[in-house]
Amino acid sequence: MMLIIESIILCMLFTLFVYIISNKPIKTLYNYPPKIQQRVKSLDQYKDKIPTQKNKIFAKLSASLIIIVLLSLLLHYVNNCSTFSEAFLQGFILWSIVNIYDVFIIDICWFCHSKKFIFEGTEDMTNEYHNYLYHIKQGFVGELIGFIVCIVVGIIIQYII
Repeated sequence: MMLIIESIILCMLFTLFVYIISNKPIKTLYNYPPKIQQRVKSLDQYKDKIPTQKNKIFAKLSASLIIIVLLSLLLHYVNNCSTFSEAFLQGFILWSIVNIYDVFIIDICWFCHSKKFIFEGTEDMTNEYHNYLYHIKQGFVGELIGFIVCIVVGIIIQYII
């Protein structure tokens, strides 16, 4: 029951986070299909606003570290996990639920169909914005990242906390 409640809360928090960053979609350019990225990079109006690859890597690593800390604290102090296997399993279940929610609700239902996420100058790229397969593939990348994050969380709970 606790995992269900936590999953709902995490999905709600994730939705809030996406809503907040949706006000500046240029900051999330690297989450868009490659053809949209290429077009946006070629448009003069975005030249000085596009984040660098270095910024992308820094943002992903920072987010991963924050998630590792929060997930470790949640699993240890709320879910009473004390072993690697408990922490890894519960962490990966939570990660996977949020990841699946991200792919199908946030990306496919919201992102692919919201004008809020369309860059000016790319309005003709409807097929790329509706590229569901891209988001599903990215979901598998998300699972791999989650696997690694949850291994670290398991190690932290087993040996540090």
